[in-house]
Amino acid sequence: MTARARTPESQDELLEYRLSLRLGPVHARQRLGIEREAEAKVFGQDHSSFHLENWATAPGFIRSCLRISGMWGRGQNNSRLLKTAHNRFNLPNLPAAFEGYRILHLTDLHVDMDEANLKAVLREIEPLDYDLCVLTGDYRKLTWGPIDDALDGMARLRDGIRGKAYAVLGNHDSVRMVPALEDMGYQLLMNEMVPLEQEGQTLYLAGVDDAHFFKVHNLHRAGDNIPPGGTSILLSHTPEIWREAAHAGYDVFLCGHTHGGQICLPGGIPVTLDSDCPRSLGRGYWRMNGMQGYTSPGSGTSVVNVRLNCPPEVTIHTLTRGPD
Repeated sequence: MTARARTPESQDELLEYRLSLRLGPVHARQRLGIEREAEAKVFGQDHSSFHLENWATAPGFIRSCLRISGMWGRGQNNSRLLKTAHNRFNLPNLPAAFEGYRILHLTDLHVDMDEANLKAVLREIEPLDYDLCVLTGDYRKLTWGPIDDALDGMARLRDGIRGKAYAVLGNHDSVRMVPALEDMGYQLLMNEMVPLEQEGQTLYLAGVDDAHFFKVHNLHRAGDNIPPGGTSILLSHTPEIWREAAHAGYDVFLCGHTHGGQICLPGGIPVTLDSDCPRSLGRGYWRMNGMQGYTSPGSGTSVVNVRLNCPPEVTIHTLTRGPD
């Protein structure tokens, strides 16, 4: 007797059951419900919201403008000129065992947007020396729809990452991606914390679910088990929760989302950051309320595959107890 193939309904039920076990029933229901509601808006059932990245004609309109201005080809080439940026965090209370600890930070990869870009990322990270890799969201091209192409790209990327890889989701990512990503070897931090052990000493790495669109972040749940005085790093897709994170006591805040503006005026002045935060938090290193942070412009592109006056990057953060 042959086993019956699962119907699409049973596959959906299995996914929801697995997410409920992994995230808890409330978080799973909340995120899935918001995703379904958002997709209904994209497909025309609700016209009360406007987001450029969900506007179906936006890519064509922007492409036409760039072609007319003669900037299209240059912008595409720029999007693939990936470099490694280096940043240092001076942390006087850093455990001695983590002196010189290197973190590879990847974000806003949008791996199904452009094959040449994904290959550029793989080439750039291949020779790098690092102790840990972290990813701060937006792995999918669109904010809705199928996830298979994004998962294929993330599997290829995982093969290029050495050692452990911790990740959070962004506003482009479906919670339906979590089981497959974890099966690949990414450890998702969904309002969770993991202790990183080295020579009997501990560094605390926490991560929250998307705070930009889904607003399902929970800093308390992520950080309640970090002991007083423990050095902590928070992964968030967006810098928008910087104030909450600083008051919660995190030492380092790593994020992306802004793309640094992606299409900027001369001098790197962003037209928009699509983020409710001070412009000083839009790209690179910053310090706020005693907390140090870094907003990476990311490796990929959104809406259209171009960058102007805003080069993409992968980032190596070095932790040190000494002076800058």
